[in-house]
Amino acid sequence: MPDLFALSMPWWEFVLRAVVVYVVVLAMVRVAGKRALGQFTAFDMLLLVLLGNAVQNALLGKDTSLGGGLLLAATLILLNYLVGWITTRSPAIERMVEGEPVVLARHGHVLQNVLRRELVSKADFAKAMRDAGSDDVDDVELALLETNGHITVILKKDQR
Repeated sequence: MPDLFALSMPWWEFVLRAVVVYVVVLAMVRVAGKRALGQFTAFDMLLLVLLGNAVQNALLGKDTSLGGGLLLAATLILLNYLVGWITTRSPAIERMVEGEPVVLARHGHVLQNVLRRELVSKADFAKAMRDAGSDDVDDVELALLETNGHITVILKKDQR
């Protein structure tokens, strides 16, 4: 029972490990693109579980104590809160962390190279158009891939 809270390394090493892993995984998720975040499939769930397992040792090292796990959880929650707090106060940091919306179509013209770069399938784009109330790309004034991965379609005024 005394080992329940006994840490196998200094407390600050847990915090440092959490900060490093948080920043690196955040960067990897950011590089993965918006569409990876917008569509949550069974494959994404599997990736999330495996990602958590993959970084577990980087976070805990050889520690298996309750105290170490709770310290890591508190550190990660605090980091997440701080990132949220900073991004609401700094547009530059918000753009860096969350990105910016990307134009997928404008004035009835679909930007095919942008669809490919952002990993948006034609079927996903067509569904977003149907959800907006049209099945004809000529009706589209503007289509955006939002920072959360969802596609927003704005129809021309005479099509509404």
